[in-house]
Amino acid sequence: MESKNYQEDLSHIRSMMERSSRFISLSGLSGVFAGLVALLGAGYVYYILKREGIDYFEGKTNLYSGDLVSELLLAGFVILVLAILSGYIFTAKKSKEKNLKIWDQTTKRLLFNFAVPLVTGGLFCLGMLYHGMFVFIAPATLIFYGLALVSASKYTFTDIQNLGYCQIALGLLSLFFLGWGLVFWAIGFGALHIVYGLVMHKKYK
Repeated sequence: MESKNYQEDLSHIRSMMERSSRFISLSGLSGVFAGLVALLGAGYVYYILKREGIDYFEGKTNLYSGDLVSELLLAGFVILVLAILSGYIFTAKKSKEKNLKIWDQTTKRLLFNFAVPLVTGGLFCLGMLYHGMFVFIAPATLIFYGLALVSASKYTFTDIQNLGYCQIALGLLSLFFLGWGLVFWAIGFGALHIVYGLVMHKKYK
């Protein structure tokens, strides 16, 4: 009996330490939803380009009009907002179910470590956009997003780190297939998020 109580105490202590040092309320369903949104967004971007007579997969350096760039940026912004919103909704729901705080020092550290590479990458992509280097934007977003995940992974599930490595590898690979950047983007932000979300949901539900 004493041995059983001892094991239960150790398990409780480990659980408390994990809760205090790691953000464990991330929901796998948010990854699935974000992936679906990314796939729909990639399809919409491809539709926009075809409408303008641009064959993205030719790998050429196309000249985009100001209106087209604005429309693409708007589409990207909508995708980003929907992904963040879904992440918050599913994570808040999971936190409530587990009676955990969604905003504490661990959350702040996670967001800071995630934001630094992500904001840096965003500004880098804006610089390339300014100079008309559109073909490098998809690889850059994957690489910097992967770096952000790896940076933030020490404050949450280690599965996030593996997802980050996959995004980085995919981004580097896409540099050698520049005409297929949209496909790599859809795989990274779409398919990988869905697979990761399903694995996380099954593993930590």
